[in-house]
Amino acid sequence: MAKAIHTMIRVLDEARSVRFYEQAFGLKIADRLDFDSFTLVYMSNADSSFELELTVNKDRMDPYDLGDGYGHLAFSVDDLDAEHARLTEAGLAPRKLVDFAPGGDVIARFFFIADPDGYQIEVLQRGGRYL
Repeated sequence: MAKAIHTMIRVLDEARSVRFYEQAFGLKIADRLDFDSFTLVYMSNADSSFELELTVNKDRMDPYDLGDGYGHLAFSVDDLDAEHARLTEAGLAPRKLVDFAPGGDVIARFFFIADPDGYQIEVLQRGGRYL
């Protein structure tokens, strides 16, 4: 059976991105592989073995075009309201809290936040299928 192990995003500024993911989600550098033209930074935390791979292309100066496809990374948290307040207090500008209830019953509570490169991150209340 296949096991998901990481997802990769391209970032312009390694230090800025590492700070964001540490502050916002408690991710720490698990490994860092430095090559001539690029660096790979693997980040994770104790809650999951899944890693976020930050790829830093050393010759890249312009922001990446993220396209018009709507993709995102997602994290689940124990207390969504407290996380929203914490991220707001930290100046990270999370968007509004959403109670998603397409059939009348709330099936998910979440908000989105953007990382320094504009990648969208969904933060969900832990529970149900969002453990």
